[in-house]
Amino acid sequence: MGYFIGIDIGGSTTKIVGLKDGKISGCLKVKAGDQVTSAYGAFGKFLSENGLGLSSVEEIMFTGVGATFISDGMYNLPTKRVDEFRAIGYGGQYLSGIDRAIIVSMGTGTAFVHASGKTVRHLGGTGIGGGTLLGLSSKIFNIRDFDNIVELASSGNLANVDLTVGDISKDIISGMTMDTTASNFGKISDLATNADIALGILNLVFQTIGMFAVFASRADHINDIVLTGNLTTIEKAKEIFTNLEKLYGVHYIIPPNAEYATAIGAAMCHDTL
Repeated sequence: MGYFIGIDIGGSTTKIVGLKDGKISGCLKVKAGDQVTSAYGAFGKFLSENGLGLSSVEEIMFTGVGATFISDGMYNLPTKRVDEFRAIGYGGQYLSGIDRAIIVSMGTGTAFVHASGKTVRHLGGTGIGGGTLLGLSSKIFNIRDFDNIVELASSGNLANVDLTVGDISKDIISGMTMDTTASNFGKISDLATNADIALGILNLVFQTIGMFAVFASRADHINDIVLTGNLTTIEKAKEIFTNLEKLYGVHYIIPPNAEYATAIGAAMCHDTL
């Protein structure tokens, strides 16, 4: 049995994974100016880095917003298109080892799905995501590089940006702590630095996503929330989601290779379509 290749073609980044004998064998991502170039570049790089030829590939499974641009297959290999929400669900289940969970895909925007066994249901989404982080940072700081934004935020202080419960109340409000955010950017100081504002943007994005996930988990009576997508690579995310866990009693999970979850889920669909 050869490799089943999952390719998740996003707006700016394409991720590719190989699945062989039910196990992940190679993950990588590439950036390109258009989706077709990105997809072919990712596929060629994957084969090269793993010492594979076209004959090693059983089938290619495409998913993501850019999958529609690949209309004629690739190199005459068997190809299929996988529903993105299904891929998100399967990938989140595989990486976390949890059969029933809310799977959150944090990309340019954010999607929420309910995965239970082989059943995946799209719950909805929000436009808050990596695009929000990059767009605001570009406008405010003239910084467009993801890593540079994260580095800038590392020395920030939220006390100069966000309004907390402790700022507006002398007593603990039921179910909250004194440092619980009452208003993102609700206390921004004239002296707030770019680092403070960058951290405030990160906090805004992750808290918004985290709260949407809490609402989804409560509506579907599921305690496990699996976080996937590019934003999971930001170290600050773990701290913010841990704080939300303490407040709302849910369980956020960021599994290894979380940024590749959708591509992994697509590869897993080879025997289900």
